[in-house]
Amino acid sequence: MKELIQVIAKALVDHPEDVRVEETEKDHAVVYELSVHPEDVGKVIGKQGRIAKAMRTVVTSVAVKMNKKVIVDIQS
Repeated sequence: MKELIQVIAKALVDHPEDVRVEETEKDHAVVYELSVHPEDVGKVIGKQGRIAKAMRTVVTSVAVKMNKKVIVDIQS
């Protein structure tokens, strides 16, 4: 799952070397904290959050098949 988030984020940003994904367990869910270069935050979030919502939808779809609850948090 972590690799999936990294691949999606790296495809969107201008500084792929600065993409970091941290995985933590919290309240029966896996939380993935995505951090990118400050210039790329807007590209990952998208207009009105559409890119972020689409990324969360893809990750959640994969997690449902694995019977897991996943939260993707974008750090600014």
